[in-house]
Amino acid sequence: MAGGGGTEAFPDLGEHCQNPDCKLLDFLPFTCDGCKLVFCLEHRSYKSHDCPNSDHGSRTVSICETCSAAIETTGFDQEGIKSLLEKHERSGNCDPSKKKKPICPVKRCREVLTFANNITCKDCGVKFCLKHRFPTDHVCNKKTLANSGTRSRWNEKFMEALSLRNEKGCGRGTSSVSSSSSPSIRSF
Repeated sequence: MAGGGGTEAFPDLGEHCQNPDCKLLDFLPFTCDGCKLVFCLEHRSYKSHDCPNSDHGSRTVSICETCSAAIETTGFDQEGIKSLLEKHERSGNCDPSKKKKPICPVKRCREVLTFANNITCKDCGVKFCLKHRFPTDHVCNKKTLANSGTRSRWNEKFMEALSLRNEKGCGRGTSSVSSSSSPSIRSF
């Protein structure tokens, strides 16, 4: 043990913090995995005891200015990092089109489309952010609606049922609504 600690009854219990300004007897000391010295709870972090080996297990990454790709540069000096980035640019994997992230095509919407926050419209086939996923929110061109007669008939029936439902106070309390021009509709 470094510095011996403990109590009269248990002389081997605990250790003194090896921070020169602290020297606190700690019964649950921490051993730094960088410098292998013993510290109290307050001085256990690399930063709090100015550990000279704080980056022994860390990794570094540099970002390509052209395509925004992350390139691991652990263990390289500035010249090595520069040569790694040049090698990446020559490799053919550096695509400048990847740098610009796709955004929602709705006017004045600046939402960046990621794998988790976009929806492809079933009617026009364009990707939109979640706020503009519905055809009424993005002024849908309905390109596929003209090609698909069954879908357009279904949409017409749905819109007709919706308008009838709105006229009857959301359809609550009525078992069905029927008219000569529309099929019967059940309310839920």
